[in-house]
Amino acid sequence: MRLRRRWLLGLMAALPLGGGRQVLAGEDLEVVLYKNPWCGCCEGWARHMEAAGFRVRRENVEDLAPVKRMAGVPPQLEACHTALVGGYVVEGHVPALAVRRLLAERPQVVGIAAPGMPPGSPGMPAPEPATYTVYAFRGDGGLSPFARFRGGVPLD
Repeated sequence: MRLRRRWLLGLMAALPLGGGRQVLAGEDLEVVLYKNPWCGCCEGWARHMEAAGFRVRRENVEDLAPVKRMAGVPPQLEACHTALVGGYVVEGHVPALAVRRLLAERPQVVGIAAPGMPPGSPGMPAPEPATYTVYAFRGDGGLSPFARFRGGVPLD
């Protein structure tokens, strides 16, 4: 129960309140990262975000399912960690470039997600990086492609 209350308070603080202050893509923003305490790839993603100028606060959670449900992550987009930044949800190994674009453009979405664990994405080293799509998702269940990457390199 304590985790649920803390999570809800954090989510409420992170969500935009209509007409709130515009967050700039270059601002030093805090990323609140919910991850399994033993996950090395999540830690790799956190380091990637820190290298890109974000501050990352790690919240170790053994069961991420309630976090994902409360954040509104569609089941088909789930990955190994969930983060909150600038009023948005960022699910999985999304490159910092996509997060910066999200914060600059401020689309009317709940968040963005890189489903699964794409090889070569930030935090997922691989000899041959995969091409993958980062999706934007809305609260009504709608999905749309947001960006494509090969490893951490944008393709669009």
